[in-house]
Amino acid sequence: MPFGNLGEENTIEVNPGTITEEKLQEYFNVGINRLSIGLQSTCDSLLNEIGRIHNFNQFLETYNLARKIGFKNINVDLMIGLPNQTISNVEESIKQILNLKPEHISVYSLILEEGTKMYEMVNSGEITVPPEELERKMYWKVKNILEICGYEHYEISNFAKKGYKSKHNTACWEQKEYIGLGLGAHSYLNGVRYSNSENMEEYIQANKRTIHEEQDEEAKMKEYMLLGLRKLEGVNIQEFKNKFIQNPIYLYMVELNKLFEDKLIEVDTEYIKLTKKGIDLANLVWEEFV
Repeated sequence: MPFGNLGEENTIEVNPGTITEEKLQEYFNVGINRLSIGLQSTCDSLLNEIGRIHNFNQFLETYNLARKIGFKNINVDLMIGLPNQTISNVEESIKQILNLKPEHISVYSLILEEGTKMYEMVNSGEITVPPEELERKMYWKVKNILEICGYEHYEISNFAKKGYKSKHNTACWEQKEYIGLGLGAHSYLNGVRYSNSENMEEYIQANKRTIHEEQDEEAKMKEYMLLGLRKLEGVNIQEFKNKFIQNPIYLYMVELNKLFEDKLIEVDTEYIKLTKKGIDLANLVWEEFV
């Protein structure tokens, strides 16, 4: 039964290396109206370097099939800071993606997680990643090109054409509640973050869940600040007061003064938001509210 009437945005993430026309058609038929395709780069050698199982042509086939089937809201994921990636690689990827005119583009920096194969390879010197200064140049190059081409930079890693901001992700950054359905799906309800079992039998028979976090009021307020400072418009001061009956300017006076003096945030009568320097050093800003 189609479930598109449950909401105006129903998204599914797909991998160009595993998706088929039959699956795309089924998704469309049941009411999925937004696709997020994990491309990462248009350069096949870089895709191979990071262990992706698809190439650029497979992505193009997936994208064109989705358009043919009728999808009118598509996000493309790209990555910067990949091993051996250059500014030219990034520019070429952006140029080729813009030719396709997706409604939304996400651009993430590579994060090396301890214990992963790539972390070990970088740590041993087997491969190298771009220095932070170059990775930042990649980021600002992408931002400038996308904004010139009409995409709004509305969250630190996300760009959208007018009317196509991700509704689910925006709700998460605004600390709104959501319920995850299905194996391994995550939820946030009444200040509790939990995930469903990844075992089908446990999920069906016992509805087994794993609780990851139970927030008190202080934790909720700090998280609201952290999430809000991911958005380019920043934290809306009045909305914070409406939700928590406190003024964040006074509540976090010490943290905000420090960040303001370091030129990482700017504050006016309505918003607290990142500066250009703050965007580059966003982790330092967020750490104040962890």
